[in-house]
Amino acid sequence: MNKRQRIAEENMVLLNLWHESQAGDSLAFCQLADKQYRTLFNYATNFTADREFIKDSIQDLLIHIWEKRSTIQIQFVTIYFLRALRNQLMQEFRKNNNVHAQMDIEEAAELSDYQTIETEIEQHEAFTENQVKVRTALEELPRRQKEAIFLKYYEGMDNEQIADLMQVNRQSVANLLFKAINSLKVQMHLVSQTLLLACIYFQ
Repeated sequence: MNKRQRIAEENMVLLNLWHESQAGDSLAFCQLADKQYRTLFNYATNFTADREFIKDSIQDLLIHIWEKRSTIQIQFVTIYFLRALRNQLMQEFRKNNNVHAQMDIEEAAELSDYQTIETEIEQHEAFTENQVKVRTALEELPRRQKEAIFLKYYEGMDNEQIADLMQVNRQSVANLLFKAINSLKVQMHLVSQTLLLACIYFQ
């Protein structure tokens, strides 16, 4: 099963939980929140390193979604949750004069839910060493480039979905990804483009 098929199947599971939640099933919503929490948390680290602020923001978001569930229409669950969190964070930053925002982003740790794949990769020392190099290089990217990389290679979104979430046009997304990949390639002279993308994909 390729990544796109996996994402589609995961979305169907999440949609079922969402529809049950809309019908008033609080247990289903708790399951949905649990499945989304780590993705939301890791995504928020693209904007701030304040972990307690992130936790509070996600909690506020989940309460808001639960209270407004009857009026919310969702097609892609993860995209909706990420967009809602992004908007909430932006509002909080503006309200608090960016006190929580951070341009030097703390890189999120293990992002993959598929540890069997990552375990197989990490058995190879050379690949593992390059993963570390990629993570270090990622830390040097500007925030918006890093956000685009996260959505593209960690969440498997296409450029149109990323553009919608980041509130830019598709060409801007393409430019962000192009600049990010080029920056990473420049910083990693010994790592081929294929290996570079593989390191990003399997993190």
